[in-house]
Amino acid sequence: MSVVKSIELVLPEDAIYLAGSSLKGQVILTLNSTLIDPIVKVELVGRGYVEWNEETGASRDYSRDVICNNKADYVHKTKTFPVEDNWLSAGSHTFDFHFNLPPRLPSTFTSKIGHIFYYVQASCMGREFILAKKKMYLLVQGTSDFRKESSFQNPLLVEAEKRVSYNCCSQGTVHLQIYMEKNIFTPGDRVIFTTEINNQTGKCIKTVLFALYAHVQYQGFTPKTELRTRMDSSELLRQEANTHISPFNTTKVVSTFHLPLVLSLSSGSSQQNNEIMSTQYELVITVHLPWSLTTVKAKVPIIITSCQLLDGEEPRSQN
Repeated sequence: MSVVKSIELVLPEDAIYLAGSSLKGQVILTLNSTLIDPIVKVELVGRGYVEWNEETGASRDYSRDVICNNKADYVHKTKTFPVEDNWLSAGSHTFDFHFNLPPRLPSTFTSKIGHIFYYVQASCMGREFILAKKKMYLLVQGTSDFRKESSFQNPLLVEAEKRVSYNCCSQGTVHLQIYMEKNIFTPGDRVIFTTEINNQTGKCIKTVLFALYAHVQYQGFTPKTELRTRMDSSELLRQEANTHISPFNTTKVVSTFHLPLVLSLSSGSSQQNNEIMSTQYELVITVHLPWSLTTVKAKVPIIITSCQLLDGEEPRSQN
């Protein structure tokens, strides 16, 4: 029978930690029998990595795939708990710990190409071997000063227009106008915008799509240490409105998005040293015109930032 019955980590449930905040928890170690010379410790680790395959030599007579990758270490802290008289009796033992997160950390992130992750790991060692360990992943939100500099924003107005053909020889225009009171947000914010659609055609417009995209540029190296970049886009949020805009008519649609509680900060909105990836966001409004085999699109840049932690502020909850 193993000396260690169990080792558990106790942390606030569903907590989101801002960079620069304090993380508090407990390690609960339960023993079946006395343990001599134990080493009980807890670690805070934050890492990131990217990896993708890229074709080389495509312009020559041959081509081959190479692996591009990169990695970053953001935080690694260890606390070893003192053990009185270098032995622990059978039963449960509780160890309190706290870590201060560095102020400049990128947000937790995952995709098919890149990952940024944070975890706390508790372990118990005997004289030579690890007897038990427990790992718990954390949600971390990066912070910046960008919001302070941009607290007073002017309303944003974006327009798009397209001349379309239909019924062989008929033509008309579809005009989009998107209005937002601001385009700088923090994770968890509510994004409200108004879309005005002016249909100057003889056909009905039935569907309008609203989508928020994240465009991520990854930076990696080939086995020969040649720098490579890779752009990848993903759809974060999506809504569809059944509008039924009659010919030669104008309709306004008010839409609302609730942003995820953890998001990578927009490139340029912070002074983070995140060398493996950068992110930009874009709100895309698409009007489908199946009778013209085309679409009309308007794109609005969205900036994601996050305030720094206030003194005494506790980690946020997902609930």
